[in-house]
Amino acid sequence: MGGMNDVKPQVTIRYCTQCNWLLRAQWFQGELLQTFAYELSGVTLTPGTGGVFTIDLDDHRLWDRSADGGFPDVVALKQAVRDLVAPDRVLGHAEKRVEKNVRSLDTD
Repeated sequence: MGGMNDVKPQVTIRYCTQCNWLLRAQWFQGELLQTFAYELSGVTLTPGTGGVFTIDLDDHRLWDRSADGGFPDVVALKQAVRDLVAPDRVLGHAEKRVEKNVRSLDTD
């Protein structure tokens, strides 16, 4: 187990209540919690309006529906989270190569 000062990263999913995207947000939440139960401190759902759907890992914006279009592929999302919280971890069957449609984490 980690020490008392170990702070695990937090995912925040902000979803549009007017668009009825709660179930979609909950599905992403469940997928991330199932996959990263020990690496994340949690996945928070935050209601919003105006068509918002964003996914952030601490200060890293992983997905923004208005900028990226539509919703992320769950496998690519898991790979993006993995790359930040457990880069050496293999995701098993989800590790197959998929065309990334989440934001690149390279910030050169």
